Amino acid sequence: MESQSSRDSSSRAATQEYPNPFIHELKLTKAQWIKGIILGCTLLPIRVFLAWILLIAAWIVAVLRLAGLPQEERSKPLSGWRRWLFHPILWLLGRAVFFCVGFHWVKVKGRKADVKEAPILVVAPHSSFLDMVIMFPAGVPTVVSRSENINLPVIGALLECNQSVLVSRRDPESRKEAVSELNKRVTSNGSWPQILMFPEGTTTNGRCLLRFKTGAFVLGVPFQPVVLHYPNELDTIRWTYKGSNWFQVLFHTLSQPYTNITIEFLPVYTPSEEEKKNSRLFAGNVQKVMASALGVPASDYVMAGRIPVSKLNDLSVPLESPGKEAMTLLYRKGLGPRDVEAALDRMIDRCRSGDGGTKVNAEELASILGLNKKTAVHICSLYSRDDTVDLRHIYFNMAALIGHVDEISLLHSAFAAFDREGRGSLTKEELTELMGALLGVPQQSTEELYDTATEDQEQLTEESLLLVLTTHPIYQKVTKEILQPERPPSA
Repeated sequence: MESQSSRDSSSRAATQEYPNPFIHELKLTKAQWIKGIILGCTLLPIRVFLAWILLIAAWIVAVLRLAGLPQEERSKPLSGWRRWLFHPILWLLGRAVFFCVGFHWVKVKGRKADVKEAPILVVAPHSSFLDMVIMFPAGVPTVVSRSENINLPVIGALLECNQSVLVSRRDPESRKEAVSELNKRVTSNGSWPQILMFPEGTTTNGRCLLRFKTGAFVLGVPFQPVVLHYPNELDTIRWTYKGSNWFQVLFHTLSQPYTNITIEFLPVYTPSEEEKKNSRLFAGNVQKVMASALGVPASDYVMAGRIPVSKLNDLSVPLESPGKEAMTLLYRKGLGPRDVEAALDRMIDRCRSGDGGTKVNAEELASILGLNKKTAVHICSLYSRDDTVDLRHIYFNMAALIGHVDEISLLHSAFAAFDREGRGSLTKEELTELMGALLGVPQQSTEELYDTATEDQEQLTEESLLLVLTTHPIYQKVTKEILQPERPPSA
């Protein structure tokens, strides 16, 4: 159970607004553009060529390091000549790559802890792939990486040589296996190298820290926080959800004479007994220490799948509501408020009738909206990853925003729509679907909300859900703020 202080902190986080960390636009003056074009046409090609030569050399060394090693031996820490011969060569080649791209000097503050003092290094903020320059002052630790990266040319071989811990974001079993592997390594009494991870899980503009993922914090071992500072006139490093993409980051950074970075090793953070039992509390407290060192807020934002969200305890609330974007799009396509309301009525009527189910493809949605297929595909993309969408998600996410129904009536309709068997109560899975439809983004779990609403009873009824969403100090934000009508955008 969380302490009172952590609950109070969660309550403050639920109501506080933070700078949006998912947007970074690089604005250049005319003189900076001219300078960038000149250096981009001269310095950049040379840097790219040299970096690729060095990367290929590192790839060859990485392949040789594991050559002839049986598969079962690859699950053990490398030792002997495979370590003392190849490790310094890989270090030199890797550092040379970053020297070529402009990291001529790397300023280091603080002392890096030994693996027995802190088996895990946590690094923030995570700005782009160029953050990996941290590997060299840290002594080339093992990294935690997406399993998909193992298939990348050159990078995959380097990850395998590094004996990286691979995890798939889409597979819960993969995450469990990764935690098990991490536990084996951090309890090896120094046999394995230190593990380096970026607990934010995605890249941001660094204006605040995202809520840390708790996966590794369940291990309850000491962590050494490491913070990155980029004190440059032009902030070309950031690769964010909106704004600068990876190509722009690479182009603008390699078109600068040099890039400054300061790597600061903070004191080792040893968890208390309470933090060892509560990984969220542990992760949150480490996040606050690192945010304080950076001089930025510790936010409750995370990236849920491919959507930036803020957290209300276990609920994920999108920073940019798909309902608002869909509403703006429909108005721009010439539909008036009454037209949108009529389309929503057609959606909910179809869901209630049971004819054809609640899921439709883009063509069917276009017919319901009275618009072309291209617009329908765009709206589908706001709510799903393909060209099919559940009409309940569009209806319940948009109906309150346009003022079609009030939030209480909407909750009543939503409860009935997701109470599949008409029991008058919802299961945890049904509640997760309902909240995903209301908030416009799939929910990973609503167990905390379910437990809060059923604290004094066995089943989740409509009355108990309504009570917690209208009176609870954190969850009431759903009805008091999120489900409130928006003014129609001007033409």
